[in-house]
Order: sequence, then C-alpha cells, then structure tokens
Amino acid sequence: MKNGVGVAQNIVLFGGTSEIGHAILRKIVKPGVARVALVSRDLDDAALFASEMEDSFPDVEIHHVRYDAADASSMAHVVTEIVSEIGDIDVAVIAQGLLNEGADYYNDPTALIPLAEVNFTSTMVLLYALAQQMKLQGYGKTVLLSSVAGERVRKGNPAYGATKAGIDGFALALDHELVGSGASILVVRPGFVTTKMTTGMKKAPFSTDAESVAKVVESGIASGKKVVWAPSLLRWMFLILKSVPLPIWRKLPL
Repeated sequence: MKNGVGVAQNIVLFGGTSEIGHAILRKIVKPGVARVALVSRDLDDAALFASEMEDSFPDVEIHHVRYDAADASSMAHVVTEIVSEIGDIDVAVIAQGLLNEGADYYNDPTALIPLAEVNFTSTMVLLYALAQQMKLQGYGKTVLLSSVAGERVRKGNPAYGATKAGIDGFALALDHELVGSGASILVVRPGFVTTKMTTGMKKAPFSTDAESVAKVVESGIASGKKVVWAPSLLRWMFLILKSVPLPIWRKLPL
C-alpha cells in the first residue's frame, strides 16, 4: 500500500536481469519505497543490479525470488512466494520475454515453444495470478512490457510479433475485467529498444533506449493511462500502418 505521501511500498520486477526492467526501477523506486523483489532465473546477475539499488537506496530491502519464466504452471506459486516475503504488491513490472531474432523455425519448429511459453502462456498465467492477488488487496498496478511488433505483425519475425499481439490484447481485456476491483494493468508498447538483447540488430526507425522507456512508464503509472508508447510518436504511426491495405503493407520495407 502507498505510504502517507503516495509512494508505493512494495515493487516487484519479473525479469530481474532485464535492462529495461532495471531502467524502470531506477525511475519508480523513490525514497519511501520499502521493498523491491527481483524475480529472476539468474540470481547472480540480479545481485549485481541489487548492489546498485542498495547503494542508491540504502533503506530499501532487496529480495530475490528464483523462477523460470517458461514455467507457466509455477507462476501462481511464485506470486504467493513473493507475497510471503514482502507482503502486498503495489506495483509489478513484467519484463520477461524472448526475442529469438534470426531463429530458423522452418528447420526447427520446436524452437517456437519456449518463445510462446515465455512471451504468451507464462505471462498470461502470471497476469491472472497478479490480478487475483491485487483484487484481494483491493489495489495494485501491473506494468506489462509489450511491443509495437504486436500492433501489426510483420514478416521479419512473425512468431515474436504474434506472441506480443496476443499478450497485449489479453492484458487490455483483463484490465477491463478488473475495473472496480482496485487492480489495473498498464500496457507499454516500445519500439526498437537498444539493449544487450538487440546488439548487432539493425535499428528500426524511431528507435529508443531503456531510459526513455522508463520515463514513459513512470509518467504512465502516474497518469492512470491504460496504454503508453515509447516513443509516443509510434502511436500515430501505427494508427496509420494498421489501416494500410494488405497488398500495400506487404510491399513496405518492414
């Protein structure tokens, strides 16, 4: 629950080694925050970021919870474990995801399975588990890192775009179900973000960085919006692109 000056007490990052997730925490963790939970597969990598947070915010308790983002059946248990460690969840940031750029799904279709499990199935289960916890609390916000890739799936990586389209639509519908419960979901749609994950890839137009995405998230949480874009210009760009007829869309150099 927020303290007397409106600062969230307990913040959780799913994907505790995510660069974008780290940038978001640097923005939304402020004096007055009591506890931060880093939910990660690699606790050693997460510990490096935890040291940085402890230097900046020595009064904040840093907790570590191990999980496998591809294990959908464990998501509800993970949420229960987090609550047992830190108490109610004020803000949950979901930054788990796979890109698999360049994967050859023709020769190995089974490579689609972990992508779909992490980006869609597990995240869908996690969103429901968090929604149930926040409904019981009567408050709480989940921030979902989606992608503009899901706005209109392109040929360059149809598998990734399809998973983002699916989880984006699901999150917005779930948020609609949660109206009046005190729980809510903020969907974040970044464009191409320069991180370690995208090193070596050709930058798309209107590329951004993790810090810029974090600023958008910070303002989005404060505004109560349901969807935010990073950069905001992409909202208007995709409003047009979604309406482009298919024969023309297929000729665009995307």
